[in-house]
Amino acid sequence: MYSVEIPENQAEFAELLRRVKLGEEVIISSSGVPVARIVPIAEKALTRIPGLDRGKVTIAPDFDAPLPDDVLNPFINPTNEDE
Repeated sequence: MYSVEIPENQAEFAELLRRVKLGEEVIISSSGVPVARIVPIAEKALTRIPGLDRGKVTIAPDFDAPLPDDVLNPFINPTNEDE
């Protein structure tokens, strides 16, 4: 991140934009107080294609099975550590 006082002229502002184009975030301050942040525009997200990762993820057969009591009890009785 780069921090700077409010630019006085066009050349300074052009330099700030150059830095942003390179991916840097710029904070603009007035009398040492941050007033604005210039960030690069994020690239448009790629379109999701259903089934693209088919076969890469497996779900265990017991995925939705109840948790064992020793794991579940602290959630049910958070103040009773002995149970």
